[in-house]
Amino acid sequence: MPGERCGAGELNFSSSCVIRLVEIVPRNDDRRRHVCSDCGTVHYQNPKIVTGCLPVWEDSVLLCRRAIEPRSGYWTVPAGFMELDETVEQGAIRETWEEARARVEILAPYSMFDLPHVNQLYIIFRARLEDLEFRPGPESEDVQLFTENDIPWDELAFGTVRHTLRFFFQDRPTGRFPMRTGSISPLTDGFRFEPGPDDQLEVPG
Repeated sequence: MPGERCGAGELNFSSSCVIRLVEIVPRNDDRRRHVCSDCGTVHYQNPKIVTGCLPVWEDSVLLCRRAIEPRSGYWTVPAGFMELDETVEQGAIRETWEEARARVEILAPYSMFDLPHVNQLYIIFRARLEDLEFRPGPESEDVQLFTENDIPWDELAFGTVRHTLRFFFQDRPTGRFPMRTGSISPLTDGFRFEPGPDDQLEVPG
């Protein structure tokens, strides 16, 4: 089978020996992979992990208005792709500083959402703001604290953010914050959210 042409999100040449890759099912495997046609090295493509925080101060949560695409101008929790040589928790703290210049204390993992259509896994931690010295980082236009009544629901950047906030405000009156899970998949007119077996939303998201 001919090798793929270089393009966004595609592999073209083996990093091991600079030979064109082919897409085949390797021996002892059960799915197609990119394999070097010369040395046989298998180049695995795996989902990316997005990590971030839901920073809380008293009855408010901290959101950032994005200054970059995708969804520039929309509000989100501080989050981004993990880097090498860091834990998920370290990545969440780093992203919160980069996007909101906010210092946080991690409390616990809170939401985990699968996005198989874009090969991503989102992990969001509940966190406590250490102080109010936050400000926009280079990827944010604005950073603000919002109470539940002030959340700009129609201006949220991603479904992962919307569902995390819905779960948080649903859980907050009880003082218990179980790990929330779910899967988000595209529809012709939007996206569908499938909550985990113990994660039903009382307020439609």
